[in-house]
Amino acid sequence: MSIVVLPPRFRSRALAAAVVISVAGLLQSCATMGETNVHGIVVTESTLSAIKPGTSQAQVIDALGTPSTTSTLDGQAFYYVSQTTARPVAFMAPHIVDRNVLAVYFANGKVSRVANYSLKDGVVFDSITRTTPTAGGDLNFITQLARGMTAGIPGFGN
Repeated sequence: MSIVVLPPRFRSRALAAAVVISVAGLLQSCATMGETNVHGIVVTESTLSAIKPGTSQAQVIDALGTPSTTSTLDGQAFYYVSQTTARPVAFMAPHIVDRNVLAVYFANGKVSRVANYSLKDGVVFDSITRTTPTAGGDLNFITQLARGMTAGIPGFGN
């Protein structure tokens, strides 16, 4: 086995070439790190074309599958929900790329109309911070206890 020793004037060029190739390989691997996830029922144009006014509920279920949810009033509407999320790397929080809701409305058990809603049709709201205040929510335990013990005594409490 022989070892090749480069002259000093070629060592820096070989080292630079090795660094450039290594960095290019690392950058290429980083480009494929992210992920895209599709959740729910993805409705394609071909399956959507099978749903026309007059189609029965059973035929809709055969073509599109079980709906994500149905209306609460006699099941007169089927809703098929899908959402696409993406994140650049695995440890980052995903963000919503696309959301679709296909609504199939029925009248007398037959399709009356089909509506396809996307993310741009919706309204974004924060459902977590919207809270309903309750009685006693601003009082601490000691205050509530004192008011409870003095509730029947005239001149004390509210």
